[in-house]
Amino acid sequence: MAAANVLVVFYSREGHCEALANGIAKGARAAGAEVRVKRVPDIVSEEVMQKVKGWREHRDRMHTTYGTPSHDDVLWADAIVLGSPTRFGNMCAEMKAFIDGMGGLWFQGKLNGKVGSAFTSTQTTHGGNESTIITMFNPMAHLGLVLVPTGYADPVMFGAGTPYGASTVTGANGAMPTAEDLAVAEFQGRRVTHVASALRAAGITQTSQQAA
Repeated sequence: MAAANVLVVFYSREGHCEALANGIAKGARAAGAEVRVKRVPDIVSEEVMQKVKGWREHRDRMHTTYGTPSHDDVLWADAIVLGSPTRFGNMCAEMKAFIDGMGGLWFQGKLNGKVGSAFTSTQTTHGGNESTIITMFNPMAHLGLVLVPTGYADPVMFGAGTPYGASTVTGANGAMPTAEDLAVAEFQGRRVTHVASALRAAGITQTSQQAA
């Protein structure tokens, strides 16, 4: 079975979703995938960014490390995994802008049959982790992606995460993802890869690399 191409696209201000993104990438690679990890760009002004300690520094570091996702990345991928911190129970504006920018690819039917999955971080236990993931599922359905949630398909799911996707709760002190959170992320990466590889082998998806 041909290895899948997995694109992990995230937004992170302080590194929580970044850590989950890297966990998903680790699991996907362990399952044989080729992986690209990208961070969507900020949309606020430099003036606003300067008002939050460390925001600009984290932005610059992550931009250098990952770069920003392009339509070429999306066309390359067999699976697209989106990660966003919660904003009032919804995905962040930065992720929404990235999704909205795929309208042209949607119109051409370029996304049909690719796998879609999602993950999130919240500050509080009931801060919208499940609803935020579902808000990313909604446009994925419109784009023609095949949704792959985590479910309870692995024992790690009974210790952390959600049945929709990996998540972490930062708390008031901004704690980074736990080992259990990262284990869920790695499982999600493996699960996405297995499904995407099967769909690719069945000819359901066609990447730009295959079409070339």
